[in-house]
Amino acid sequence: MVLAQLGGSISRAIQQMSNATIIDEKVLNDCLNEINRALLNADVQFQLVRNMQNNIKKIVNIEDLAAGHNKRRIIQQAIFNELCKMLDPGKPSFTPKKGKPSVIMFVGLQGSGKTTTCTKYAYYHQKKGWKPALVCADTFRAGAFDQLKQNATKAKIPFYGSYTESDPVRIAEEGVETFKKENCDLIIVDTSGRHKQEASLFEEMRQVSEATKPDLIVFVMDSSIGQAAFDQAQAFKQSVPVGAVIITKMDGHAKGGGALSAVAATKSPVIFIGTGEHMDEFEVFDVKPFVSRLLGMGDWSGFMDKIHEVVPKEQQPELLQKLSEGNFTLRIMYEQFQNILKMGPIGQVFSMLPGFSAELMPKGHEKESQAKIKRYMTMMDSMTNEELDSSNPKLMNESRIMRIARGSGRHVREVMDMLEEYKRLAKIWSKMKGLKIPTKGDMNMRSRNMNAQHMSKILPPQMLKQIGGMGGLQNLMKQMGSAKDMMGMFGGAGDS
Repeated sequence: MVLAQLGGSISRAIQQMSNATIIDEKVLNDCLNEINRALLNADVQFQLVRNMQNNIKKIVNIEDLAAGHNKRRIIQQAIFNELCKMLDPGKPSFTPKKGKPSVIMFVGLQGSGKTTTCTKYAYYHQKKGWKPALVCADTFRAGAFDQLKQNATKAKIPFYGSYTESDPVRIAEEGVETFKKENCDLIIVDTSGRHKQEASLFEEMRQVSEATKPDLIVFVMDSSIGQAAFDQAQAFKQSVPVGAVIITKMDGHAKGGGALSAVAATKSPVIFIGTGEHMDEFEVFDVKPFVSRLLGMGDWSGFMDKIHEVVPKEQQPELLQKLSEGNFTLRIMYEQFQNILKMGPIGQVFSMLPGFSAELMPKGHEKESQAKIKRYMTMMDSMTNEELDSSNPKLMNESRIMRIARGSGRHVREVMDMLEEYKRLAKIWSKMKGLKIPTKGDMNMRSRNMNAQHMSKILPPQMLKQIGGMGGLQNLMKQMGSAKDMMGMFGGAGDS
């Protein structure tokens, strides 16, 4: 993923600092120099990097910190906060309201994925109950209207454009008026891609803006743009009042630091990120969880949202009950594999877990992991109900294994590998046995501490360290609001 390398480099710098016996000025400087190098290598603008270093040094004065202070935690928090500040200008963007017509104008460089992003934005809001419509005011690029028309038809979104009219201002004006009469509450205007040197196209963009009077102007930026990002973004901001940024192609291998620079140049928040070519590969951008995932610190709330999205409500109590009993069958493994595949790309899902760096699962490996899960599920499709519902590994004798291999078209060795994976997960699951799962709202301090102690024995040491040890785990459980949420999460997480 874009920025994965940057996140890995910053995580290593923080880890090296954490491993130091004494945190002094030299250790802090070494850590900050390493982070600066990583940011500059990722194409973040020099001035932004220097400002960040100065701010951290103002916050973290090693000599002034009393002996009792946790210097590592204070430094980590300062780095985290400064990265968040880089991506968050501190002011929210315009939020459209259902039932009230809003005009959103999209601007950006040619090739940034603007037309596709317009459709993704419309499709996202359509699923949430809005009535969106698309207007193609790009008369500069050949095939622009065809592309928008094709995307809109696929997503069943009304669109407006012209093969004969060459004036984008007139098309934009007519399109917006047409859809206002049709009571559309989200009218999205796609404009021509342009470069900061193209004065005539910038003038056209201003004219479209004046004619349609958009409630929000969104700057669409390709994550791989590099060092040019700051200047390009600033040129757009100087021409029209950019109010939000959407970053595209976040699933690639580009350095991606230009994304940080674009936010600083436009002083506008990132509202969405494009994570793939498909219509639903489009995520709401939330600064703190993003930076947390970037640094390998995880995003529990995002992970919980994924779990609740894919595990039907009626199945959740049953899953929690099985979890507390510690009985893990092949059928449970199959169901949890299904849930993982529904969550989306495995790398994105696991980056929400503390201790997991996106660097650990490069793109090829992610596909391989997903394919392995599907192979395991194919083998389990060839099992009997008795085999799926038994928690006795001795039931799987040689003749059963050979029958499953033949039925699924796989080698015997692969079936044995799948059974080894089952035993490994069953071992983790069995440690959950006896875990007290109080009713919602009955999460007092004593039960929270007991469950935190139980969880500390189950979690891998690296994950526990990233959370902040026992204290961090207790705080996490407090934040989660209830142990039920925590257990629901691990019911889905233990299957990875």
